Amino acid sequence: MIGFATSFLLWTAVHAVPTKSSPTVAVRNGTYTGVRSSTYNQDFFLGMPYAQQPVGNLRFTVPQSLNESWDGTRDATQYSDICVGYGTDSIWYPQSEACLTLNVIRGSSTNKDSKLPVGVWIHGGGFYQGSGADERYNMSEIVENSYQIGKPFIAVTLNYRLSAWGFISSSQVSGSGNTNLGLRDQRLALQWVQENIGAFGGDPEKVTIWGESAGAMSVGYHLTAYNGRDDKLFRAGIMQSGGSITASAGNYTTFQSKYNTLASKVGCSNVVDSLQCLREVPFETLNAVLNGTEGISDYNFSPVVDGDFIPNWGSIQLNKHAFVKVPIMSGSNTDEGTSFGPTGINTTEQWYQYLTDGGLNFQTPPSVAKRILELYPDDPSQGIPAYLGDQRVPSNGHQWRRTSAFAGDYAMHANRRRQCEAWAETSTPAYCYRFNVRSADVPPLSGVTHFEEVSFVFHNLAGIGYHYGKPFAGVPQSYIDLSSMMTSMWASFIHDLDPNPGVVDGSVHWDSYSTSDPVDLCFNANTTSHMEADTWRKDGIDYINSVAQAFWR
Repeated sequence: MIGFATSFLLWTAVHAVPTKSSPTVAVRNGTYTGVRSSTYNQDFFLGMPYAQQPVGNLRFTVPQSLNESWDGTRDATQYSDICVGYGTDSIWYPQSEACLTLNVIRGSSTNKDSKLPVGVWIHGGGFYQGSGADERYNMSEIVENSYQIGKPFIAVTLNYRLSAWGFISSSQVSGSGNTNLGLRDQRLALQWVQENIGAFGGDPEKVTIWGESAGAMSVGYHLTAYNGRDDKLFRAGIMQSGGSITASAGNYTTFQSKYNTLASKVGCSNVVDSLQCLREVPFETLNAVLNGTEGISDYNFSPVVDGDFIPNWGSIQLNKHAFVKVPIMSGSNTDEGTSFGPTGINTTEQWYQYLTDGGLNFQTPPSVAKRILELYPDDPSQGIPAYLGDQRVPSNGHQWRRTSAFAGDYAMHANRRRQCEAWAETSTPAYCYRFNVRSADVPPLSGVTHFEEVSFVFHNLAGIGYHYGKPFAGVPQSYIDLSSMMTSMWASFIHDLDPNPGVVDGSVHWDSYSTSDPVDLCFNANTTSHMEADTWRKDGIDYINSVAQAFWR
């Protein structure tokens, strides 16, 4: 086990020993005892394995189904260790390789005959950090609200392998079929849900998969997996800042040099089977290299086009409508680019060089780079955050607002728009949004940046799990009201496949996206949330989507 010694208890600060009144559930493999929270009148079943643990010869191998059953009752009152990750999302929790578990949160009045809809949360974190135990994803509030508005659902959170542990890639890995392990972990967790959620009172035919950032990208990958094959694992998807198209998705050649370096550092270069050698390296040795002084970027393995789980670039999948035709919610935050754009660019020449020399992880063709310079001109008033007007930010680079505007469109906004367009082209319901509220946990210069909608969706007014600032500290009532509306909309969509029925304040109706009326809901707190034509930053976004293959997407 690695990580801080900080204990992490239930979101409601409950850490209980099973008693006669504790909830029990009999799944296919045996019986679990969970924790009953009197604070929320909810039951928690925590740390339940959905696969054989990926240790020993199962390291760097596609996940294997559980192969055990038991008599008596097993304890499900504490989170398991989270999957090994590298970053500030992971450092607060104990970590290990034995981490393929999930958690179920339900109202205590629920029983096996309830047949409630199910929301399965897939956490983000760039595919190299994060967990289903992260306290910021506090399911208690949104689940409680769902019961209050008459749209009850059962929530599931899960862990999946991260970084090299979950996304190691090379010709050796590709040849053995052990690609995209973290995504395959998620898939096996969804199969576990199909087989077992009925015992908790959930309906396996009413599952919504749901995530943010890398979690939203994961949802997007499941929608296009196996060329859009419908394995009946879910009936809807929610994508917050991410989707089926991801910026510059690579293949095994993209990470070959990283693989070679890793193998070399642990003595697995001059062997017949380097992947098997890596399986046999002691955990402490391998983890020390992955968590070494070189930095995360040296081993930032991530999902790759493998011709199997990910058959092709997302733009191609959407263009040929090779995706599961289920309703979606899909959105992004106005100033995403402040999280993803480069700093230190002061001249147009420097930016052109950045684009053409591989700043986007590949070399942008000169003709494309020149068009980007035209569509994103050196005019601060067209940059982000918009409230800065004509100001420049020299500390970040004289052209930072310009490059950040492009970065947000390239990384998030263009992908989201194309996702909604593709759904409209197949007459599949899509509810699209632009989140436009800066909360209190980020500085003004960040604007409405990446991740800011999460606390609103989870109605996490106390800022549980936020270690660097509380999102709702000192905000006006309108922010809290917006959170109440959003958490109700998310619950309504999971329950009804429509975000509108459970919203008490009917002043805003969220219309679905269509080819004749492409609209999104602009979530605001300082002004009234409203429907808007999806033409925001249209010229740049349309161009990015028109040359998607030049961007390896």
